[in-house]
Amino acid sequence: MSETLVAFCTFPDSDVAEKITRELVELRLAACGNILPKIRSVYQWKGNIESSDEVLSIFKVTSDRYPEFEKKVQSLHPYEVPEIIAFAVTKGLPAYLEWVSQSCK
Repeated sequence: MSETLVAFCTFPDSDVAEKITRELVELRLAACGNILPKIRSVYQWKGNIESSDEVLSIFKVTSDRYPEFEKKVQSLHPYEVPEIIAFAVTKGLPAYLEWVSQSCK
């Protein structure tokens, strides 16, 4: 069984988040994506402090499919440098982790 990862990605609005999240799940690059509406991001960009409302998607992916997942997010995302970060899941309900693995095949 491939290692399970949790990946985070912010989007400019809920329509973009829904479209990209749905496509990633349809392509089996993610088992699921949870979309959290309206977060406020404060960040440095090109020498300036910026802030904006964004939408966060939390994805469950496998390490085997992660390179394809990352490449697809980059190709679909409207940001020049999208936030795409992932963390290994070290503990979890075995049946759920198996579902993630099977959903990403």
